[in-house]
Amino acid sequence: MLLKVKWLPRLSKTNEVDMVSMISNLAYVNPNAVLGENVIIEPFAYIAGNVTIDDGTWVGPHGVVMEGARIGKNCRIFPDAVISGIPQDLKFRGEETIVEIGDNTTIREGATVNRGTAAVGKTVIGENCLIMACAHIGHDCQIGNNCIIGNAAGLAGEVRVDDWAILSGGALVHQFSRIGGHVIIGGGGKVRIDVPPFIKADREPLAYMGVNVVGLTRRGFTKERIEEIHNIYRAIYQNGMNTSKALEFVEKNFKPSPDRDYIIEFFRNSERGVIRGPRLLKE
Repeated sequence: MLLKVKWLPRLSKTNEVDMVSMISNLAYVNPNAVLGENVIIEPFAYIAGNVTIDDGTWVGPHGVVMEGARIGKNCRIFPDAVISGIPQDLKFRGEETIVEIGDNTTIREGATVNRGTAAVGKTVIGENCLIMACAHIGHDCQIGNNCIIGNAAGLAGEVRVDDWAILSGGALVHQFSRIGGHVIIGGGGKVRIDVPPFIKADREPLAYMGVNVVGLTRRGFTKERIEEIHNIYRAIYQNGMNTSKALEFVEKNFKPSPDRDYIIEFFRNSERGVIRGPRLLKE
């Protein structure tokens, strides 16, 4: 027996007729869920209570949005994605936590985003991100804006990913690690410790493989700015100094700038240590 799909208008809180969301009669939307204007919920999607979905967002067939989700404007949730699932953390005791997803973010098929625990209270994905198919975002992760998490990549709990970072398909990130802004990590890369900003990281074990020149150029970095970043990393990875002396050298020999200061701050605040250069891995 075939079921005919009917699109049911759902009035906004203001009850204005021109501010509606379209919900398939074959979807389940909890009456306590708050939907903005022009939200579309496709057949067989599931929207729990204590959920907020902002204007223009689309939830595809079989998309699941569970308790605690806060989804921004113009997002796309593809089939079989699960947003705000209970954390896979044995310390979780049912505390009320959330997931925040920024505007214009896409969650592709089969991806999972777990909500936070008492440790942080929320999992955050920024604006304009792409979470590709079958990726996993663990509890309390903090992902910045304009990030790409590749197919089947996995982030353990409390991972921090700064703006514009790219994790290629199959990358795995250890709990508590930090990945700097504008980084690109090669496919299948195993991130056990922190990865500093502006670089390419690949090999096994993961190592510094140079500055992400292509990515920085695409984002409007000038040649002079990229060259300064190159020179800073030459001092850190290729001058034969230990990290503390290399950072002192950078402070003394490079003028203060947002890029220089970001790199220094990243190294000095790293709690897990930072990846090494490829020539140092044999030591």
